[in-house]
Amino acid sequence: MTRETHETDVAFIRALAELLRENDLTELQVKREYAEDDSLNVRVSRLTAPPPAAPPAPPVPIPAAPAISTPAPTAAAPAETEDPASHPGVVTSPMVGTAYLQAEPGSDAFVKIGDRVTEGQTLLIIEAMKTMNHIPSPRAGTVRRIMIEDGAPVEYGAPLMIVD
Repeated sequence: MTRETHETDVAFIRALAELLRENDLTELQVKREYAEDDSLNVRVSRLTAPPPAAPPAPPVPIPAAPAISTPAPTAAAPAETEDPASHPGVVTSPMVGTAYLQAEPGSDAFVKIGDRVTEGQTLLIIEAMKTMNHIPSPRAGTVRRIMIEDGAPVEYGAPLMIVD
């Protein structure tokens, strides 16, 4: 490749990165053909930050308690209120793509909630760039929670399941 081609390729890639930023995209892929057996494949992607947390609500004044005491409300179960991404058994997405819980439409799901899995057993498939990637269980355990739907798009690092 000549130096001029290299410099134009760098400028082209910078323009793609700017386009990615300006349009708030997470990924962009382009193939640039020069000749029959000379081309440039470029994939520009970025990680997205989770949305900012809501500001805390201002304190609400509590009126004087009545003479009759009432039982305190029960707290929600920790599994419902904790962030699934911080759970020690979380299985996260290793790539951006479309997640499938079954091998093909109409077939049984790879796993269901409550299933016992072995380390390396396929939990789901993520399709990325027309390639089906089997996502294995990182540990043996029980599937406690499935946090995606079949056919849902997933981002890199997104929590998919909890296996503990």
